[in-house]
Amino acid sequence: MNTPSMASTKSFVSVRGWRARYTYRLRLIDAGIVIWAMAGAYGIRFGFADIENTNVREVDYAVLSVALVIAWWLMLEIWGSRESRVLGSGSEEYKRVIASSAWLFGAVAVVSYALRIDTARGFVGLAFPAGALGLVIGRWLVRQHLSLERHRGKSTSRVLIIGGPHSAAHLVRSLQSAPAAGYLPVAAHLPAAPSTKPFDERSVPVTGTESDFESILNVIATTKVDAVAVSAGVNLHPRELRRLGWELAARDIGMILAPALTDIAGPRIHTQPVAGLPLIHVSTPKLTGGKKVAKRSFDLVVAGILLACLSPIFLLLAFLVKVTDGGPVFYKQSRIGLRGTTFEMLKFRSMKVDADAQLHQLLTAQGSAGTPLFKVENDPRITSLGRILRKYSLDELPQLLNVLGGTMSLVGPRPQREGEVALYDDAAHRRLYVSPGMSGLWQVSGRSNLSWEESIRLDLYYVENWSLMGDVVILMKTFKAVFASTGAV
Repeated sequence: MNTPSMASTKSFVSVRGWRARYTYRLRLIDAGIVIWAMAGAYGIRFGFADIENTNVREVDYAVLSVALVIAWWLMLEIWGSRESRVLGSGSEEYKRVIASSAWLFGAVAVVSYALRIDTARGFVGLAFPAGALGLVIGRWLVRQHLSLERHRGKSTSRVLIIGGPHSAAHLVRSLQSAPAAGYLPVAAHLPAAPSTKPFDERSVPVTGTESDFESILNVIATTKVDAVAVSAGVNLHPRELRRLGWELAARDIGMILAPALTDIAGPRIHTQPVAGLPLIHVSTPKLTGGKKVAKRSFDLVVAGILLACLSPIFLLLAFLVKVTDGGPVFYKQSRIGLRGTTFEMLKFRSMKVDADAQLHQLLTAQGSAGTPLFKVENDPRITSLGRILRKYSLDELPQLLNVLGGTMSLVGPRPQREGEVALYDDAAHRRLYVSPGMSGLWQVSGRSNLSWEESIRLDLYYVENWSLMGDVVILMKTFKAVFASTGAV
């Protein structure tokens, strides 16, 4: 077995440095939060009396509080909520925090019931939600700091990509598009690639095309990487991949297998070991039955609450639009919705009354009449009030009525005109499998500044991986995107 080179050892020390630093921070933050939660619950439930006036029951709960602080802190460690691979992006870190907390207090409830211990429900009922919420907020704050560092190129894992040219290029693009995940592609090795021409994928160099085991090990040592990502199309025998895993483990270098699956969320992926092979099962996305009822119920409740709360603003904007030029308050436009059905989408009017008659002429002048997602640049038809409405997406508020009527959803692919839908290819038509939304994944990921290809990819990702929690997250990001004013939705 080869011994690790000094270069690879230094690389490991570097990446271990940021991992150890953040793990240490999380341990301190977790300790502070669970102590605060338990002490607060004890103080609210029993009060902080003088020691000589403290009865036996309160002493018992003080001891229980200390025990729960220690147990809670240890459960967060045991559940892997501080592992470096879950830090910075995705929901796994939050899931582990909530799961470890729920299991701990669930165990307390079971033991109390089994042994008939009279545990104060108010004490537990205060400590658990306060602590769990505090831990999630603490993790979110740490994540923001880590994300900033990773956008600056710090606290990342240097990754060598091994695979076929096309799959390696796709993996490089994917990792570079998500810097918060903490993976920095530094080189690509393409075993037995048909061509040795330079790999032009965003300035990531190719280290070679040799497929023998020793050459790959030399590349790993030379590039001083912290992880190796094996993508689809790699021309290596399964036995060599196994040997590579052993060697990487000996060098304390991570190994990542990247299958040729794209835009598939975690809940749809299930691994089943068969004869030593980890088979990946991908479930079929279906928004039917209980899921459909849950999404519709969510839309009705949230849209109803928003309309009730925003009704004063709604009336004020209607008045301002009317007095601007005396035209109609609402702008109605035919859009294509679920399964290709047509509906009238409502907006506060932000353009001149004859805006539609000028559209084709303006699109022809800028050369975009035959492209999807057509938008007039520096549109002269927008009124002065309309620019303010669009900047903060206030013109979209009447679509809450569309949501209540069932023609739209709060979250979904953006509804488009018939002319745009006519330009769809087969993949883009999958956008019509769910109800169109007031906001969506591509709006909060870049809003109108995204290209058509990027927009359709994000919409398809939403269609393929819908979840109610995903809708909640998108709605939360929508408010941030609106106030950032990076462009009208």
